[in-house]
Amino acid sequence: MAPSASPAASPPRRRHSRRDDDSPRRRKRRASPSPPRSPSPGADADRRRRSRASPPDPDRRRGGGGDGKPSEEKENGHAKPGRDEEGDDRPPRRARVSDDEKEDGRRRRRARDSDEERDDRRGKRDRERDSRRHRRRSPSTESGSSPDDRRRRRHRRDEGSRRRDDRRRRDDDRGERRRSPENREPTPPLPPPPPLLPEMIPGRTGGIYIPPFRMAQMLREVEDKSSPEYQRLTWDALKKSINGLVNKVNATNIKNIVPELFAENLVRGRGLFCQSCIKSQMASPGFTDVFAALVAVVNTKFPEIGRLLLVRVVLQLKRAYKRNDKPQLLAATKFIAHLVNQVVAHELVALELLTVLLENPTDDSVEVAVGFVKECGAMLQDLSPQGLHAIFERFRGILHEGEIDKRVQFLIEGLFAIRKAKFQGFPAIRPELDLVEQEDQFTHEISLEDDLDAEINLNVFKANPNFVEDEKAYESLKRSILGAESSEDEEGSDAASDDEDKEESDEEEDEEQMEIRDRTETNLVNLRRTIYLTIMSSVDFEEAGHKLMKIKLEPGQEMELCIMLLECCSQERTYLRYYGLLGQRFCMINKVYQENFEKCFVQQYSMIHRLETNKLRNVAKFFAHLLGTDALPWHVLAYIRLTEEDTTSSSRIFIKILFQELSEHLGIRLLNERLNDPNMQGSFESIFPKDHPKNTRFSINFFTSIGLGGITESLREYLKNMPRLIMQQQKPESSESESSGSESGSEISISGSSSESDSESSSDEGDRRRSKKRRKKT
Repeated sequence: MAPSASPAASPPRRRHSRRDDDSPRRRKRRASPSPPRSPSPGADADRRRRSRASPPDPDRRRGGGGDGKPSEEKENGHAKPGRDEEGDDRPPRRARVSDDEKEDGRRRRRARDSDEERDDRRGKRDRERDSRRHRRRSPSTESGSSPDDRRRRRHRRDEGSRRRDDRRRRDDDRGERRRSPENREPTPPLPPPPPLLPEMIPGRTGGIYIPPFRMAQMLREVEDKSSPEYQRLTWDALKKSINGLVNKVNATNIKNIVPELFAENLVRGRGLFCQSCIKSQMASPGFTDVFAALVAVVNTKFPEIGRLLLVRVVLQLKRAYKRNDKPQLLAATKFIAHLVNQVVAHELVALELLTVLLENPTDDSVEVAVGFVKECGAMLQDLSPQGLHAIFERFRGILHEGEIDKRVQFLIEGLFAIRKAKFQGFPAIRPELDLVEQEDQFTHEISLEDDLDAEINLNVFKANPNFVEDEKAYESLKRSILGAESSEDEEGSDAASDDEDKEESDEEEDEEQMEIRDRTETNLVNLRRTIYLTIMSSVDFEEAGHKLMKIKLEPGQEMELCIMLLECCSQERTYLRYYGLLGQRFCMINKVYQENFEKCFVQQYSMIHRLETNKLRNVAKFFAHLLGTDALPWHVLAYIRLTEEDTTSSSRIFIKILFQELSEHLGIRLLNERLNDPNMQGSFESIFPKDHPKNTRFSINFFTSIGLGGITESLREYLKNMPRLIMQQQKPESSESESSGSESGSEISISGSSSESDSESSSDEGDRRRSKKRRKKT
């Protein structure tokens, strides 16, 4: 007899499932007016399958069977491990369950509960849909439904439940696979890649990419060195190496690139070398002089390569000229100009090209010709001055005709100014690119009207039956060019040296390796930034000077502060007295800053032509403030030479503003006293020259034109007295000449006196004779 259940020991409530006969949903279904349905065998089988597939519910295990009676163990508050309420034997439970298993169990229960709730909702919707269908039908129709209709409805219900079961089974399998990665099916391994054979590299462009280590491995594995496959691999490697060397060459590393380039087989890859140089020059015309220098070095050892490149550039120029392709024409003419500078091409090529461009002048052709003359005009001035003069006469004729655009006319006028300045700023060869002596260079003379062959077939791979012999021949040539034998001898002598020499060399190498130099100038940039921000963020010059003095400067960095102060002053729209007072403060604090500002004055005056008018005015007023307050010594004016030949328009403007500011700051009387100080006359001789009357007049006229004629009074007196001084200088010279000639004059006078006395006596006798004859006649 089962004991009565008390409220304190009530069993836990079971979840209602569709299998419970006493559930409220079942009772409601029995009470509904719908006709009774016979349970489908498919649904019962599905429920049994689901009950077997799902893990045992611990709540059910504790709660007993489906009759809803609590077990004895739960009434007593203790559960026996191996037996339920009916006394059936069950396997004993484990004493302890790990956290992972608990979590898995909770996850399964939640999944099963969600699946049951989802099935309940679907079943409820199906029942409501069936009830609506039954309500629509009349009683006569429902009572008279045929067995076929009932069989059809039962088949639909079985089919729907089967689909739901399949969908639930797929979800369970997917979740199980996701939870346990060891149950996943292993992915089949990828098929091995096909072997990388030389036959897989067709075409001109090289085909597929081969990593360098793989390429080296393939070259080592090839046994037949004369096979076309091996030749193709070496051709591709040669092409990549030449392209890489040409692309990374510049003015600083060209001396290191040249030996690496000669290490490659340039005889075999001469077409590749020319093609790479032309393409790189087209891509970056700014490095044209570098590529021309590289070609010049190669031309000394392989003249046929230099001629081939010149031929291809000329053909490219002719092609661009016919197509009116201005960018390509500019690049080709620039390349030819620098080849002329390197004496690889003859100057007649340049003159012929200029003649063709200026024969029928247009805006573009004249512009190209002007650029060409700028690039190689300095060299043509040395090699063929008459030919260059004829070209400039043609430019002058085009300018006088006036049929071209104003912009191009200004270009021609600028070219004449460059010629007058002897092509300053447009050197023929930069010093770092002057690598070849003219005696060692081979010069090629080509006419634009000749039929030239570009030899395009040299750019394409072709199998060579004498490949091995040619490679050995180039190896011997390479050793003779690079001097490998001498290097081997030096290595042998180094190997035979004493142990002490080795130790000393190792110590020197270690010391050199320990020296670390920052060539990026990061610290200098940070210092300039700090100085600039301090100057621009200060309220007045006293605060700025106080902050700048707190900056820790290393020895030699005081110049950076002076430069930054001058740069900030020049960047202002108008001159601010703030910068002058700040510079004066630093000059008074330390003499080092005074010397640095003196160097800045010399540097700024030498580059004054590069400054704009506004910057020039600010710089002149800044130095005028330093001179007027005696923060800067006046002997810095000795660097200014005021003559017509030694000054430019910019330097004259600088001197004008400088002296006008000094006169406003000091006054004309005090300024005149300063300039007439006898102790400082040596520093002012360049400003008030007395070496030549022309320079003296120029200085007087200059200061008079700027309104400071009062400071030239002494210079005017000197110019007025200059003839008298010249006469005084000439008198001592004449007296010396007279004294030297007096001795010789005395002898001449003695002989002269004797001759005079003889002549007088003879004349007296003649007079007497004439008087006697007159008397006789009378």
